[in-house]
Amino acid sequence: MHDFDAIVIGAGPAGISAAIKMVRKGLTVAVLERGPYPGSKNLMGGVLYTNVLAQLYPDFIERGAPVERHVSKKTISVLSSEAETAFSFRTANWDNPPHNHSYTVLRARFDKWFAAQAESEGVELFCGVVVDELLKDEAGAVVGVVTRMPEGQNPEEGYLRAPVVICAEGANSLIAEKEGMREPLGGGDVAISAKELIRLPEETIKDRFGLEGNQGAAFEYIGEATSGIPGAGFIYTNRDTVSVGVILFLGELAEEGLSPVDILDRFKAHPAVRPLIRGGELLEYGAHLLPETGFNRLPLLYKDGLMLAGDSAGLISTSPRHEGTNFSMASGIFAGETAAEARTLGDYSSAALSAYKRKLDESFVMKDMERFRDWPDFLRESPQIFSSWPSAVSAMAEKTLEIGNTTATEDELMDLFNRRIGLLPFAMTAIKLRSALRIFGYGKSDKVLEYLARNW
Repeated sequence: MHDFDAIVIGAGPAGISAAIKMVRKGLTVAVLERGPYPGSKNLMGGVLYTNVLAQLYPDFIERGAPVERHVSKKTISVLSSEAETAFSFRTANWDNPPHNHSYTVLRARFDKWFAAQAESEGVELFCGVVVDELLKDEAGAVVGVVTRMPEGQNPEEGYLRAPVVICAEGANSLIAEKEGMREPLGGGDVAISAKELIRLPEETIKDRFGLEGNQGAAFEYIGEATSGIPGAGFIYTNRDTVSVGVILFLGELAEEGLSPVDILDRFKAHPAVRPLIRGGELLEYGAHLLPETGFNRLPLLYKDGLMLAGDSAGLISTSPRHEGTNFSMASGIFAGETAAEARTLGDYSSAALSAYKRKLDESFVMKDMERFRDWPDFLRESPQIFSSWPSAVSAMAEKTLEIGNTTATEDELMDLFNRRIGLLPFAMTAIKLRSALRIFGYGKSDKVLEYLARNW
């Protein structure tokens, strides 16, 4: 006897996407969220890529999705301690729907809205529910969950039964670890994002970031942004707030003996950042984990009666864009489709649920993850990109643009390059980048190396 046709653990984008897909296929679905409401644990403020959301709700704007601004301007900056070297791109084309499927968003608001859409379609949402372990039959197949009950209450009252469970409880998934589907996350497998939400008047945001109407900006920084530690800084414009934060590889952060708060404070005080947030009111601070296992260290994604989706499955892009929410939603949709197909077959075995992996493999999710599979390792093996090289780039730019002295000659710039970077270290990094360039799809990296050889 089953209480539901399917149970979902976690009311984030992956879990809710799975629930919507299943309820539309006629399944009875329960979503169990440990927080007091969906999004209560999520402090992410960043860019939501809406290409997958639009598959579920093409009219998400008309439905009142709480997106902040569409992103029409992107800037990537290299920071030294006193300078910024930036590349910026904006286009009026992104001011037109679908706005490059890119919106700034505050996930605490978005998740709450998204879950409400699911409830309106018949999904049953239970908040404040903690799942401690899974129920299994005699053969070891998952057949439900064990929820935490108050002390002194019969534990069996917390049993909920379903022939399939989708675990989408986030990066720190204890269920996935207990089931032996993945190893506990170590420092080399996870990044930490520390973020502040700072209130500024709407007109101030438009003036400082060069925006009009509902335009938004995404600024990303490397180098001194993270005090030379592999990672990045960011500023995303919301309607009347800005999300300011850093993303850091946890292992390297621990080696330096620094805290995310230390790095974030330094980032906000940088001469290129400080004017953008000057006079702002701090509304909240938070941090969350990001799985960096990537394609090379993916966990087991399914077993009898159980599938992992979203961050629980490590399904987050390791590309420079670091897409996450759309990957989570896509994996949830595929898990939901697979559960519905299993119900039709009356078969929830590992063999039947393997269709989930096939759907992922055929989608942009796995193709992107495989394409960028070596990018995190390249970054970890090339710390000079974040430490010494940004200051060298700034020094060469300053020398080239300096007024009042004789224009810098090619020999002078080459001398500066050799002293601050060095031809051999540069060549060795270029060789390491060779596989990453192939992953980027820019063509044969031999041509890139030939260009470097000719020009350096």
